Amino acid sequence: MWRFGRGAWNLRQMRRFSVAVPGPCIVHKRGTDILHDPWFNKDTGFPLTERDRLGLRGLLPPRVISFEQQYERFMNSYQSLEHNTRSEPPSVVALAKWRILNRLHDRNETLYYRVLIDNIKDFAPIIYTPTVGLVCQNYGGLYRRPRGMYFSAKDKGEMMSMIYNWPSKQVDMIVITDGSRILGLGDLGVQGIGIPIGKLDVYVAAAGMNPQRILPVMLDVGTNNQKLLEDNLYLGLRQPRLEGDEYLSIVDEFMEAAYSRWPKAIVQFEDFQMKWAFETLERYRRKFCMFNDDVQGTAGVALAGLLGAVRAQGRSLKDFVKQKIVVAGAGSAGIGVLKMAKQAMERMLGSNASLEANNQFWVLDKYGLITKERKNIDPAAVSFARGFGLGEVEGLNEGASLVEVVKKVKPDVLLGLSGVGGIFSEEVLKALQASDSPRPAIFAMSNPTANAECTPADAFKYAGENIIFASGSPFENVNLGNGKVGYVNQANNMYLFPGIGLGALLSGARLISDGMLQAAAECLASYMTEDEIQKGILFPSISSIRHITTHVGAAVVRAAVAEELAEGCGDVGIKELKNMSKEETEEYVARNMWYPIYSPLVHEK
Repeated sequence: MWRFGRGAWNLRQMRRFSVAVPGPCIVHKRGTDILHDPWFNKDTGFPLTERDRLGLRGLLPPRVISFEQQYERFMNSYQSLEHNTRSEPPSVVALAKWRILNRLHDRNETLYYRVLIDNIKDFAPIIYTPTVGLVCQNYGGLYRRPRGMYFSAKDKGEMMSMIYNWPSKQVDMIVITDGSRILGLGDLGVQGIGIPIGKLDVYVAAAGMNPQRILPVMLDVGTNNQKLLEDNLYLGLRQPRLEGDEYLSIVDEFMEAAYSRWPKAIVQFEDFQMKWAFETLERYRRKFCMFNDDVQGTAGVALAGLLGAVRAQGRSLKDFVKQKIVVAGAGSAGIGVLKMAKQAMERMLGSNASLEANNQFWVLDKYGLITKERKNIDPAAVSFARGFGLGEVEGLNEGASLVEVVKKVKPDVLLGLSGVGGIFSEEVLKALQASDSPRPAIFAMSNPTANAECTPADAFKYAGENIIFASGSPFENVNLGNGKVGYVNQANNMYLFPGIGLGALLSGARLISDGMLQAAAECLASYMTEDEIQKGILFPSISSIRHITTHVGAAVVRAAVAEELAEGCGDVGIKELKNMSKEETEEYVARNMWYPIYSPLVHEK
């Protein structure tokens, strides 16, 4: 039997952090308009006095059902669905689970987010990776009602007025995509809207963002996916993607419009193809409070995992600068990880250490090892091409294969951000057994599950039982026999991006700096105990996500204050932020997390 409040964040913890129970909420609707608005609808939970003052008496069954009973009723329905779909293919089961959650989201947001918070470990794979990939692929058929906003190439010149069509007077968090690189699935055009929706659900569940103050945005500039262009159910523009200045003018116009109305909002860029991910990040990061989760969030989680792997190998964190890291994948995520790892190494090595830090990476793309001999190297990857530093490995030439590189380099870490499922083959994994590390680490981080570079079962089978393993998608731990367990770590961006966004918001940061991102990654890396690390557990349980986000958010706030980027938020000014201790900063972050409880509704014309 499912029980109310079984998750990691409950009323007892709310009281500990002095989280305010919401007061009365003013509404400007009555009757069926209330019942059709998921922000305010309580279904059968409206008390009789509220039914009278809101014109609801007679529009609902007479019995009043408590929040706890509604919660249990939904969870029983979900459990029945699980039972009844056991024999169905995994993709069918996943979409059925998404549908039942989506119907609740459409009807009653308060109950929906309470269900998510209390069962986040079970439901994160449904609302987020990997099921969200399936949802995006099938979005045309799944679409039932609008959620978020759509700005298209046809809206050029109109966005400044369009932004006022969104009903919320205040927006704190915007997640935007152009649908050009959805997970590892490629160009899905307007169907990529599922990603911002899923990410913002995580922001509410993990960071306590108020769901009335979030905005998913789809920037539809066309698609180059011919299959979608020929699909009668496709809901986006039927034209090739804009490129060059035409493309940038659309993004520019949206950013100006959004910040004109909500100057304190945080914008997260999500699933832009590599060239636009880096271009837009550099274009806007010094002007707006924004970040790119694929470049910077993935990098932060990966860095936390890499630092944890050093500890798990029985070494000092200072030995991170000596780690030999082979990276399969030179897209936005791969280059983002490399840049952040390089910055961490440079800090440890001191000034003028860029060449020495670069020497620890061997980067491969679909053409093999990238060296200085490569023609037309992507500008973002140039500084990581082999041949510019010292200590080259003999016999490794331009375009060398992954298995050649692993055999020659004998890396401490094999890091996958390629988007190519199975690229860590049996041969590659067996070659890793000759690693110079007593406990090599494998990070198969590509999403969704089918695109993982290898499965944990294959990793432990072919690379050895003593490896450290992390993936981007959720997998079960591996039974190694004789009571031994091969622990599977999910290097999930949701450990960091909610805390980055919340910390930036609550500090009133003008910009999101590299220092703030590094602070978030280092906070996550230090979260695990030494006993857990030695078992090969690099990341905490997702069920503790609000507690993790509290710590990460506080670390971001402190970094923003230290870098003099903070301006304060609401009634808390920069002076108060500067005078807060570490514990007081964590309490400040926790206190400002929204928690789903039915508020009394008061009608006002």
